Amino acid sequence: MNNRRFARTAGWLVLPCVVAAGLLAWYVTREPASPFEQQQATSFDPALVSRGEYVARVSDCVACHSLPGKTPFAGGLEMATPLGAIHATNITPDREHGIGAYSLADFDRAVRHGVAPGGRRLYPAMPYPSYVKLSDDDIQALYAFFMKGVQPANEPNLPSGIPWPLNLRWPIALWNGVFAPTATYAAKPGQDALWNRGAYIVQGPGHCGSCHTPRGLAFNEKALDESGAPFLAGALLDGWYAPSLRQDHNTGLGRWSEEQIVQFLKTGRNQHAVVYGSMTEAFNNSTQFMQDDDLAAIARYLKSLPGDPQRDGSPWQYQAATARQDAPGAHTYATRCASCHGLDGKGQPDWMPPLAGATSALAKENASAINITLNGSQRVVTAGLPDAYRMPAFREQLSDSEIADVLSYVRGTWGNHGGAVDAKAVGKLRGHTDPASSSPIILHMR
Repeated sequence: MNNRRFARTAGWLVLPCVVAAGLLAWYVTREPASPFEQQQATSFDPALVSRGEYVARVSDCVACHSLPGKTPFAGGLEMATPLGAIHATNITPDREHGIGAYSLADFDRAVRHGVAPGGRRLYPAMPYPSYVKLSDDDIQALYAFFMKGVQPANEPNLPSGIPWPLNLRWPIALWNGVFAPTATYAAKPGQDALWNRGAYIVQGPGHCGSCHTPRGLAFNEKALDESGAPFLAGALLDGWYAPSLRQDHNTGLGRWSEEQIVQFLKTGRNQHAVVYGSMTEAFNNSTQFMQDDDLAAIARYLKSLPGDPQRDGSPWQYQAATARQDAPGAHTYATRCASCHGLDGKGQPDWMPPLAGATSALAKENASAINITLNGSQRVVTAGLPDAYRMPAFREQLSDSEIADVLSYVRGTWGNHGGAVDAKAVGKLRGHTDPASSSPIILHMR
């Protein structure tokens, strides 16, 4: 009797487990619906292809899917993740290794939902949580460009370095269910057309939050639009601190006008800063190609995002450095840095950026200050010409303690209050970073 009762109970328990397993298997392998299921694109208007090229520039697709000296979009770029290294894939119209066999619906699912044909999940290093906001028209234009405006490359994709079982991709479907939105951008009725266009670019194709928004324990962006206070509030990524893009006085854009934001995105510099670190590539291959109206829209949207004085600290005010000339690091600054940045820290705007009031000298995170001092910066390419001025690398000239001292001096002088830098932090980044290339890194898409 007891055995029979146990078997009956076990049977009732097994049934829901089987059903749950079946539902899970369906959920993690399903292909999201696409509005293009029945649409077959067989011919492409040249204007549509050209429009797609512009969308690709705004989306900075070339950044991850290309390597200098290689065919654009042929993949191969190694990207470090907490689980291991992955490589960007070939997205040229090559039918064997690229996306040449993708239908418009396949392309849509991959770009906006991170699902390749057959239900294969893409790692969220592909910013589909942002790209999901792309409009149907922009997806169609992108598809036309990649099918007809990109040269096919017979370049095999490289395997990832993520070990088993961490390389199993079906859990990504569960991650998507929790953290990835599913709807395209919807205009806010209380805002004008310029603001909405800026919000669309920043949240969607520009995927600015991928670098500038802090991430949670599951490596998810803590907010995906202006409804969340962490959105674009600054984040540490790959040895650089991507600063706040909100109206934070110290670490954000609080002291920048809309015109200065446009100037920075269009020319790579303004009186406050010069592009460096990861932003150099974004400028070289994306923002400088944007239309002026779109840059103005981005500036309008960013200026609408309030700062957080509690997080940002007391507003910076310039203070003379006469009392700190004997401080550790002062001599190194005078002999190594002052010729460009000035003994007064004010630089030579718009060419040599000021260090007095610089975000890297006010932020609690010191990674950017250490990284650029160790490794210098890439060339900035404006209108096809490389910049004549470039931050040099000091990893061979200065020791860890000397770099720590000079950065502590900079971060504690002229009213800066970022805090001292420890030599151990310099040594850690020295071992995990490489000098920036002095060659301009700019990729022509066709």
